[in-house]
Amino acid sequence: MAKVVLGIGTSHSPLLTIAGGDWHARAEADRRNGSLTLADGRMLSYDQLVQERGEPYTAVATSEKFSELAQVSQAELDKLGEAIAEAQPDVVVIVGDDQDELYSPGNMPALAIFWGQKVIMHAMPDDLPPWMKSMAKGYAMDARHEFAGHPELALDIIKGMMDRGADLAICKDVPDTNEAGFGHAFGFPVQRLFGGKKIPIIPVMLNTYFPPNVLSANRCFDIGVMLREAIEASKLDLRVAIIASGGLSHFVVEEELDRSVVEGLKDPTGAALRALPREALLQGSSEILNWVVTAGAVAHLPLRSATYTPVRRTPAGTGIGLAFATWKK
Repeated sequence: MAKVVLGIGTSHSPLLTIAGGDWHARAEADRRNGSLTLADGRMLSYDQLVQERGEPYTAVATSEKFSELAQVSQAELDKLGEAIAEAQPDVVVIVGDDQDELYSPGNMPALAIFWGQKVIMHAMPDDLPPWMKSMAKGYAMDARHEFAGHPELALDIIKGMMDRGADLAICKDVPDTNEAGFGHAFGFPVQRLFGGKKIPIIPVMLNTYFPPNVLSANRCFDIGVMLREAIEASKLDLRVAIIASGGLSHFVVEEELDRSVVEGLKDPTGAALRALPREALLQGSSEILNWVVTAGAVAHLPLRSATYTPVRRTPAGTGIGLAFATWKK
């Protein structure tokens, strides 16, 4: 029987692919963003955010602080990579969200699983500024990268989850690699955490960004439980790791929300995670749902580590809550 031996949670922010000295580029993007989402569901421009909350983070939105936080974050990623190397999984299931990379917002399944032979990444354009070229490389989106899938286990997962009441879309190939492919939610963990090892992956694609067919947090935890049950019902003799890719809150750092999520990871019943309100999980913050699915899938494993770093890129507090977690025996 297949066995889930490791759970990993990791943010996949562009900040994790570029030097701290380049973080200011994301700060400038925040200032131009007219739809900064708050935990209560409202969307504000940067100027409106300043009017409402002021600019209390001037002292931490500095190049020196960015460089310090970049070092801390890379050290956390190193630990996640070490956990994967130690667990020696035969397959890694990555729970991520598609952001108009493979699917389009006009045709976006609530939940889809890939069961093909080759996971082909979507390449970004060549004419990018230097910091974005670094980001594209860190996301495995600088060229037409291919990673091995695992059709046998993926098919067992599909059948097992359908039998348990999950209605799935499925994907077996990328019809036109010039137009579409897999995105950063899947490329980042492979590039940064696998240590160069060629471990087959199974992408689980959750629609978090594009209403109206976004699953509730409660349903996401149940989906995670079904995912684990389907894996462990497989007759294949495999060690399986599951990775949550994305989050936490962005592009306004909602620290109270983030800390409630990190605290909720400790509870195998998922009570707090199930209760997360929809209005708190919009746009970038919606990627928290990837963590909820994973928490359900690895609820049989104890949470061994969970770290959280609020990164305020601007004085008004825009940025991201970076989080990293490990579940294992």
